[in-house]
Amino acid sequence: MSTDAESGFDPAVAAELILRLPQARALGLKITGFGDGCAEIHMPFAAQLVGDPETGVIHGGAVSTLMDTCGGASVMAHRQVEGHTATISLRIDYLRAATPGQGITARAECHHVTRSVAFVRAVALDEDTERPVAMATGTFTVPQLRGDTPEDTA
Repeated sequence: MSTDAESGFDPAVAAELILRLPQARALGLKITGFGDGCAEIHMPFAAQLVGDPETGVIHGGAVSTLMDTCGGASVMAHRQVEGHTATISLRIDYLRAATPGQGITARAECHHVTRSVAFVRAVALDEDTERPVAMATGTFTVPQLRGDTPEDTA
């Protein structure tokens, strides 16, 4: 994934996305890649995110929010899409518990766009990048295609 101006990376857009979402701020999410229909967001480990104090594993709800946010960001990073998006559906398969004490990074790709729906694949990884923590597929709204007028996409 490219993160330069040529590929559409705009640090202001990335920062604004996180600032608009209270849950993203609460989780400490940071966009580390954004462009060409792809997004990468990191969630640092924090004790308040632990779901089970005995194991020290981050709660699945935090992972879900990370993957949902990353999926939406990948849609906004797609060169055909203009505007903000909303989640239509999100399916997450939890493959294993995240390693206690480690942050989690989500990577999402918006792989197909229609006039009204964007399709996304995502993966969540801790430091063991060979064994995903979770994988997801989702659909998101397409508010407007670049070059279209709002009346064209109704």
